[in-house]
Amino acid sequence: MSTKVEKRILVNVPVSIAYNQWTQFEEFPHFMGGVKSVTQLDDERLNWVVEIGGVRRQWDATILEQVPDTKVSWAATEGATNAGSVSFEDVGGGQTQVHLVLEYEPEGLVEKIGDKLNVVENQAEADLTRFKAFIEDEGYATGAWRGSVGTGIDTGEPGVEAAAASRGDGGKAGISGKVAAGVGLAAAAAAVGVAASKKNNEDTAGDVTITPADGAATEVYTSEESVLSPSTKEALLPVDDIDPVTPGSQAGQTGATRDALDDPLVDKNRTTGGAL
Repeated sequence: MSTKVEKRILVNVPVSIAYNQWTQFEEFPHFMGGVKSVTQLDDERLNWVVEIGGVRRQWDATILEQVPDTKVSWAATEGATNAGSVSFEDVGGGQTQVHLVLEYEPEGLVEKIGDKLNVVENQAEADLTRFKAFIEDEGYATGAWRGSVGTGIDTGEPGVEAAAASRGDGGKAGISGKVAAGVGLAAAAAAVGVAASKKNNEDTAGDVTITPADGAATEVYTSEESVLSPSTKEALLPVDDIDPVTPGSQAGQTGATRDALDDPLVDKNRTTGGAL
């Protein structure tokens, strides 16, 4: 079962600046919580490495449509199954409305519990807020590429059906070592919740299995109906630990870029294209 997230935010910069900054994909770790890296492979392909709620994910995505100052849409081709779009609307007065639509399929118990706790939805809202602060503080985009992808193709708001090629490969998921203990606590809490649920209702299914690997709980199963305890929720909250990255040469983009610690501007030359 897939989950759809939709968020909007008003940013106080012209539409061209908002769009130009968003398409500097390799700079996403500056304002997207949990995004470890985004690597531009060519005009239409990106590789993502993300860690949210203790689960580390990697996937490749392709740009379905990219129209300057209007829209970027994408779908995963390998790894975690997800697809979506970001659109930009000039609302006048030097302001832009940014509209994010994301659909994804959670895999494994940790992600499914996180999905019930709206972890990804909360992360998306926080990311848009950080994007707003980032671009309004700068007042200009740190780079720009004004080319197009999929010209004349209206992809609408792509859902997981557009990312069908990414299904069945396990999503390249793994549990981060630094939060393995927290995941173990979450598993234990889930087990307690299931036990309590069984005690109150003989008909409730919900066996819990923990398979240790190197001392860490790596896979847990419980019923969809189990009650999550406060300790479970606390252990699975997203880890907001954005690592500063050194901005690199991004395929096809031109302009200047600056890291999160206000280092001097570093020139980047872009000779091909851009994508999300």
